[in-house]
Amino acid sequence: MYELVVSINIGIFVLLALSLNIITGYAGQPTLGHAAFFGIGAYTAAIMTSKLGLNFWLTLPAAGVMAGLIGGLLGLVSLRVRNDFLAVTTIGVNFVAVAIFQYTPYLGASYGMAVTKPMSNFAFLGLVVVLIMLTCLLCRLIQDSWLGLALGGVRNNEEAAASIGIDVNKFKVIAFVIGTAIAGVTGAVYAHYMTFIYSSDFAFITSISILSMVVVGGMGTIRGAFVGAIILGLIPEAFR
Repeated sequence: MYELVVSINIGIFVLLALSLNIITGYAGQPTLGHAAFFGIGAYTAAIMTSKLGLNFWLTLPAAGVMAGLIGGLLGLVSLRVRNDFLAVTTIGVNFVAVAIFQYTPYLGASYGMAVTKPMSNFAFLGLVVVLIMLTCLLCRLIQDSWLGLALGGVRNNEEAAASIGIDVNKFKVIAFVIGTAIAGVTGAVYAHYMTFIYSSDFAFITSISILSMVVVGGMGTIRGAFVGAIILGLIPEAFR
């Protein structure tokens, strides 16, 4: 069903917007390369099922861990560069990731990778809904915890936050790890839902689309991810 496919696609972008919102909305770190971690999760899952023959359900945590680890490295980079310089750095990360996807034979290079589809579209929709609910719960827990207060301090004024004892560096890295890990899990779902992935699926334009959803819906809020993903997800379908 057409409506089912559109719903799954919008659900995937809701997850991506929620994950980016943790980094950009909660911690105030500008990142324009979020699609790279979406792709890392997708290719990790594709390798595990298509080349290693592992179970689909194992790919979800593995993709999250892989993307989160690399996201943690980007978090460490964010300790040295800020604002526009960080944004430019994340753009570079996106282009490097796409180049690796496109020119590595083991990853299918420019031909892409075929991935097995373990369940029906109805099941995928159910999985996406469950992941959205879990992510929203996590975001709510972050907002209502010391972590949320600390990330808010980092977003508003890093120097002031550090002056009252907040470990700014630690919380920056935590935000990147959590946000990119969720993007990685989403990539695993996307890869098996689409059954074929290309490097272009995770290009810079995808990062801009995700950021646009967060900005249009409202940064720093859970509902913003939903509003932005629905608006920008439905507009292309309405004018198709």
